[in-house]
Amino acid sequence: MKKVLITGASSGFGYLTTLTLARKGHKVWATMRDSNGKNSKKRKELEALAKEENLDITVAELDVTSDISVKELTSRIIQEDGSLDVLINNAGVMYVGITEAYSLEQVQEQFDTNFFGVVRTTKSFLPLIKKSEDGAIVNISSLAGRLVFPYFGVYCASKFALEAYTESLRYELKPLKVDVSIVEPGPFPTNLLNSGPKEDDNIALETYGEMIEVPSAMLQNFGEFFKNDNAPNPQEIADSVLDILETNKGDRPIRKVIGIDYGTNELNDSKAPIQANHIKNNLQMEHLI
Repeated sequence: MKKVLITGASSGFGYLTTLTLARKGHKVWATMRDSNGKNSKKRKELEALAKEENLDITVAELDVTSDISVKELTSRIIQEDGSLDVLINNAGVMYVGITEAYSLEQVQEQFDTNFFGVVRTTKSFLPLIKKSEDGAIVNISSLAGRLVFPYFGVYCASKFALEAYTESLRYELKPLKVDVSIVEPGPFPTNLLNSGPKEDDNIALETYGEMIEVPSAMLQNFGEFFKNDNAPNPQEIADSVLDILETNKGDRPIRKVIGIDYGTNELNDSKAPIQANHIKNNLQMEHLI
């Protein structure tokens, strides 16, 4: 039994992963923003399922964009549980639109959740995880952290940053016996695609003419695809996280692509030996691989 914290557990991948791990006997801290307001229905739903199925789930308030919120939950876990084995950084938002037309403030907001939110939780919970006999971090990234999608520029940038941060952590934490893995989902029918705001900079937006309709058309096309019988099942992500945690310590993969990959597996396979050679021969740090 592992003690696991999942961010963004109110819906989508986080919600399904919470139930999947809890049903496997793990203790899950299912965290979400506004658990007594906007997400109160999901909180009560998880609590009801936990009671009905005798699952070890604690629903807790956590805003990954808030230093105070992260620190308060860390203190609570130390007080109530005393330890933590696994951190699953799942919380995220997706801005889809004309990249130039997003204001600097909006770009910062995108990064504050998708990148700095991960940095906050990692820095706060890692001291506990390093004390575990089987400590691990699993970061939910995206194909958009490896491939660039037009009109997803701000989102892609946040996920590219997450990929670099996570891979560096994997090297640095290996001597401390903490495994770090990345899950890279393709497009899945969750509410993520429509989670971001419209662009703020109308002056820039107007210069794009009819192109301003392209992002909406892309989202609509994804939406139509998700309605057919061949649409990928979000449960695949939850199952992949479980598979990573059930893999022997030290053997967990750096990356795992799930769903439609658009060639991401090929990209990862071609890059891996170059990266390994860089660490081994250029930096003389083979012990970190």
